[in-house]
Amino acid sequence: MKVRIAVVASMALLLGACGFRLQGRTPLPVDLQTTRVVAEDPQTDFVQGLRRALITSGGKLTENPEQATGTVRILRDEVTQKILSVSANNTPREYEVTYTVEFSVEGAGVELLPVQQVSVTRDYSFDERKLLAKENEEAILREGMARDLVAIVMRRLASI
Repeated sequence: MKVRIAVVASMALLLGACGFRLQGRTPLPVDLQTTRVVAEDPQTDFVQGLRRALITSGGKLTENPEQATGTVRILRDEVTQKILSVSANNTPREYEVTYTVEFSVEGAGVELLPVQQVSVTRDYSFDERKLLAKENEEAILREGMARDLVAIVMRRLASI
C-alpha cells in the first residue's frame, strides 16, 4: 500500500516538474488578464473562438481601452480558396482552403508581440451533384481551421 502511494506521488511530482498541463486551459500572462480584442469583423469564427479561449483561460474581455491591461489586434482574418484539380469537363474537383490570421499584442502601451502571421491549409474534394453537402463540409472545415488557429495564437499569448 505504501509503495503504491509512493509511486503515485512520484509520478505526480515528475509530471508537475516537466511542465505537463491538461489540454484546454492555457494560463494567460498578467498583461492579458483584462483583454481588449480589436478586429475589423468581430463575428468571424476566429475572433469568436479567440474571445471564448481568452475567457476559458481566466481572462476578462472589455471594449474599454482604459480598462484593458492588454490589447490583441487582429490585423488580417481571411479565408482564401483555390482550385487544385479540375475534371475533364473543366469543373473543379478539389479545392484548397487557407485560413490566415495576422495579429499583434500590446500591453500598457508596449508592444508585447510584434505582428505575426499564422495560417492553416486544408483541401477537400468537390462534387457538383452533392452541392449542399459540400458547402456544409467547407463550413465545417473553416470552423475547424479557426479552432486550430485559436490554439496556435493562445500558445503564443501564453508565452509572453
